[in-house]
Amino acid sequence: MLIRATRLLDQAVLVGTALVVIDHDALAEGVGAARLVGAPNFVSESVGMLILALGWVGIFDHYVRYRADRFVEFHVQLRNLLKAVTVGTLALLGISALFLPHTVELLGLLTFWGVVSVIVVASRVALTGLLMGARRFGYNYRYLLMVGTNQHAAEFAGKITRRSELGYKVVGFIAESAESRHAWEASGGQGKVLGTLADIRRVLERERVDEMLVCLSVEARFRTMNEIITIARELGIVLRIAPEAADGAMLEKLHIEEFDNEYVITLFREQMLLQLLVKRVVDVVVSAIALLVLAAGMGVVAILIKLTSPGPVLFAQDRVGMNQRRFKLYKFRSMVADADERKSALAHLNEVDGPVFKIENDPRVTRIGRFIRRTSIDELPQLFNVLRGEMSLVGPRPPLPDEVIRYEWMFRKRLSVKPGITCVWQVSGRNHITFERWMQMDHDYIENWSLWLDLKILMKTIPAVFLGRGAS
Repeated sequence: MLIRATRLLDQAVLVGTALVVIDHDALAEGVGAARLVGAPNFVSESVGMLILALGWVGIFDHYVRYRADRFVEFHVQLRNLLKAVTVGTLALLGISALFLPHTVELLGLLTFWGVVSVIVVASRVALTGLLMGARRFGYNYRYLLMVGTNQHAAEFAGKITRRSELGYKVVGFIAESAESRHAWEASGGQGKVLGTLADIRRVLERERVDEMLVCLSVEARFRTMNEIITIARELGIVLRIAPEAADGAMLEKLHIEEFDNEYVITLFREQMLLQLLVKRVVDVVVSAIALLVLAAGMGVVAILIKLTSPGPVLFAQDRVGMNQRRFKLYKFRSMVADADERKSALAHLNEVDGPVFKIENDPRVTRIGRFIRRTSIDELPQLFNVLRGEMSLVGPRPPLPDEVIRYEWMFRKRLSVKPGITCVWQVSGRNHITFERWMQMDHDYIENWSLWLDLKILMKTIPAVFLGRGAS
């Protein structure tokens, strides 16, 4: 009842405040003038208000989430409310510009945001105070059974006990085994142990329990977790799972879909879709502009390559891209035409550890090739690979197929994203870094990827290219 009431209150405040800040004189003048020339502005304005009202419902449902989620902290609730009000204000701005021109001014928008924010925040403060008052008289509590007697369970129970506003009472603990129960009691663990996992049915039969909170390792106790889920479903008890840190990294991107009346649970699904879209747009725009700006210079380089050594201008090589997709990587040819055939004879001169072949003073490099490699000009044709979507401006360098074959298992994660023209390795010393450190850099890049990180790498690439750090 309270959840439904707050939903209705929020929408009433939005609509009521909007009606106050809209310039009704300007609206009436616009409608009157429109009627004189026969234009149906009244209809368009009505449609605009309807779209705005429906939009506010969707915005607040998305940010506020009108559910009985007791584990959402109060400051998080307020933050989500203010996000919803801010987006709702932007929606008012957009709709007024499209359907109600000249009816909402900047001062009106600021007033709308301020009034709505104050009222909805005050309503949540009052609601929290009402619930806290009820709990002082023993109402509105949920009785919680903790499953687990490990450190994680003890810390979680302590947090819940200290947050009285959550409205929980911890009735006791279920130990993983008799040994863990003895260890808990011997160490003076806070909270009564009501039994072990083997006793969980009997504990639920005799104790008042509304919810269970499982603090066990999902990976180590998968079969046990399944049994607990079955018991909770049979008794109609709310079941919550507080995974350990290692499990949390696995479950944080869990996504449930429905396909043809079947459920599909997806782990490790990419969530940063908007950032990925922006990354692709930037790749296309920057690579296209760069190719236009650098066209004349690239033409000069092509002529110099052709005049100084026999063979093609471009060097095309099979590389491994995202999820082992093969593609042709293009470079300006910096070596003699038969460089690949001579590679095996020079294997003993390799100066880089791991499955990579690099020689600082490679005898196969041509005169012009040494210059374009030192200045990274030989990489410029890869802008065509970026434009085609095979590569990105920033990402792990694309490996050769025979290098991938020799990768250790953990190194293969670098194949989960598009390769790039530049990366952390290239701005950190290139050939002066060990292969294992290089792989760790790529792993860290993938784990911490953001548009801001890409921008920082691009900015660092400029001095690295001019100074020729690690290039050969």
